[in-house]
Amino acid sequence: MVKKTAILKSFAFAFKGLKAAWNERNFKLHLLSTAAAVSLGLYCDIKAFEWLVVLICIGLVLGLEIINTAIEELVDLVSPGFNEKAGKIKDLAAAAVLVASIIALIMAAIIFLPYLY
Repeated sequence: MVKKTAILKSFAFAFKGLKAAWNERNFKLHLLSTAAAVSLGLYCDIKAFEWLVVLICIGLVLGLEIINTAIEELVDLVSPGFNEKAGKIKDLAAAAVLVASIIALIMAAIIFLPYLY
């Protein structure tokens, strides 16, 4: 059985990670987009299923941004100097966030545009 203190420590580490993410510029930009999406959802009074789609998109983009930041930090740790492969790894991680963001934007357009017109 897992000790209660071990579970609490794991949550503390996760919140420490969220605090670290909060200090990242791109994470703040995604949070701004999150606020816009939630505000628009409230304004348009979207349906429950549409909220599910919006929340999944938000979670996916924010989660991928955190993973992207972790990968960048790890790459910088193991390869502090210029390295073409290290750069490719960082580019691929950033591309994952970009793809998710583009899909989230398309889904937002599909959900919100009918309400706005």
